[in-house]
Amino acid sequence: MPQTLSATSMVTPCGFSPHLHSSGEQGGLIFQDGNLSSASLDALIQHLIPTTDYYPEKAYIFTFLLSSRLFIEPHELLARVCHQCIEQQRLDEPVLDKARVRKFGPKLLQLLAEWTETFPYDFQEEKMVGHLKDMIRRIAPCDEAYWKRMNQLLQALNQKLATLSHGQEGLVKISPTVSDKLVSFKTKPPPSIQREILSVCSDPYTLAQQLTHVELERLSHIGPEEFVQAFVHKDSLDSTKSCFSEQNKTNNLEAYVKWFNRLCYLVATEICMPAKKKQRAQVIEFFIDVARECFNIGNFNSLMAIISGMNMSPVSRLKKTWSKVKTAKFFILEHQMDPTGNFYNYRTALRGAAHRSLTAHSNREKIVIPFFSLLIKDIYFLNEGCANRLPNGHVNFEKFLELAKQVGEFITWKQVECPFEQDPNITHYLHTAPIFTEDEEFKRKTTEPRQKHSL
Repeated sequence: MPQTLSATSMVTPCGFSPHLHSSGEQGGLIFQDGNLSSASLDALIQHLIPTTDYYPEKAYIFTFLLSSRLFIEPHELLARVCHQCIEQQRLDEPVLDKARVRKFGPKLLQLLAEWTETFPYDFQEEKMVGHLKDMIRRIAPCDEAYWKRMNQLLQALNQKLATLSHGQEGLVKISPTVSDKLVSFKTKPPPSIQREILSVCSDPYTLAQQLTHVELERLSHIGPEEFVQAFVHKDSLDSTKSCFSEQNKTNNLEAYVKWFNRLCYLVATEICMPAKKKQRAQVIEFFIDVARECFNIGNFNSLMAIISGMNMSPVSRLKKTWSKVKTAKFFILEHQMDPTGNFYNYRTALRGAAHRSLTAHSNREKIVIPFFSLLIKDIYFLNEGCANRLPNGHVNFEKFLELAKQVGEFITWKQVECPFEQDPNITHYLHTAPIFTEDEEFKRKTTEPRQKHSL
């Protein structure tokens, strides 16, 4: 039913060089079995900061930048990082140690580049960009190439933010249209807008590919930080406010959930639209084939939306229509997405698709689009089941390693370039076609007559 709610190496935490650390405390960081398990926030921030002969591991950078926003806002974190860099490298002195800065500078630029690449939305704030420019201004006298590197970094950041913003604007433009048609279509729609999916796309393989195109396009706008910001609570050591109290930005995540809901209702609407049982059965069999191809592609989110739409009561009550449908394939797909055993069958299929993606030689084989509602549920229970801080006030970093593992895998999947060429006519229909809501009008309209002579 409807829901209610870089690089790969950078987002694949796999332990922090366990051969270098054993259990115990090192520099304020607590290690267990070679993995960082907890530390104070100050110690974790210090561990993020590069020096002339140290650079944090990429897995640590991603994990900490992802989870730190539960305790400190990004602009405050960057301000502290810059302040400590200035103090440790003595960048506020009239005469700089050029040899020292030349060892430190590239590492600082690398950290900033990884931050802007993976969490570009953080840099929509002018304060963030201001901190970047201030640091470069301080180290540039030692090497003019730093200005060139910074300009390249800012150009790439601006281009990425512009691309993301353009995509968001496109999604926003669709929403009001859809909302209007939802209201108007509770009664019989006028002929001018009464079209059917089979008149737009009669090939199930093509529709499955276009659904995959829509899914990947929408996923591309979701930042990893949204998974954390969706579950922000007040920090136990700062009862005055929660992080992101003014910018709890989960718009892209919420838009994706709305897309799933829309697809559910669209499937149900398309099935209930025809007046004759034979036509309705044809539409059902069409969507079964679409769902099967989504499964083959690795598009589990569209697959679940289609199954959910077909299980809505206005569709499931069409007994006479279902009697004309070859349901064997549908039951197989339902079995794959059966919630029994915490979606055991689906999780097995997902692992298979993930393994295929790792060994893939083409973008077609790399596609993995998880059932998004379940991913959110998994992250929610991870967040609720483990405290952010331990009794001694330390950050529970072991929890955030698991969070980064789940989110990092998703980020890898969403970066896959869609191998299917977009068909604007089909994708426009998917986004704008009028749909019923599951109200009394919908139920009344889709109750099949009992008379023997009814079609």
